[in-house]
Amino acid sequence: MPQQPQFVLGVDLDGVVADFYAGLRPVAAEWLGSPVESLTSNVTYGLPEWNLERAGSYDDLHRFAVTQRNLFGELEPIDGAAATLRRLSARNIRIRIITHRLYIKYFHEEAVRQTTQWLERHGVPYWDLCFMKDKAAVGADLYIEDSPMNVEQLRADGHPTIVFSNSTNANVAPPRADTWDEAEKLVLHALEEWMKKHSEKEISGR
Repeated sequence: MPQQPQFVLGVDLDGVVADFYAGLRPVAAEWLGSPVESLTSNVTYGLPEWNLERAGSYDDLHRFAVTQRNLFGELEPIDGAAATLRRLSARNIRIRIITHRLYIKYFHEEAVRQTTQWLERHGVPYWDLCFMKDKAAVGADLYIEDSPMNVEQLRADGHPTIVFSNSTNANVAPPRADTWDEAEKLVLHALEEWMKKHSEKEISGR
């Protein structure tokens, strides 16, 4: 018997489910030897506001944060993320976590371990965990993403994408969700449209 199609939701992790910038900020302050209050929380993509070049590069900070400060294990979840994903999963939506956390060499095992433990500890449901730069390559019916470059690339390639709001993507066009309550409504609407299309295909194929 052929397997029934399933709606796939591709979910970015940092900035969407995990509060990445809030978690990195105190580590960056320690790295720079600066008061945490001196680092704005109203950042743009790439964090130029923090002047990281004073103590090396962003890659240096990232490596320190993950290997020495357990960054991916200590991040706080974004309010409502885990509970909303549990509700969506209960609707038979396939949650596919897609993250580009392995972009720096030689500590992939640590990054993966922290990621899987964090997801389990916070009760984030998922069927697939993909460490990918090209998020469209693994496929999804709908994406939730915060990176402005990723949102624009996914949309340019024809993939419906919700931008999850933060200061890095203020200029990205909607559809957007400022909260997970808003994201849930958008996802359920997309699911409804997807189900209609599949019902029409089944009827026309008879």
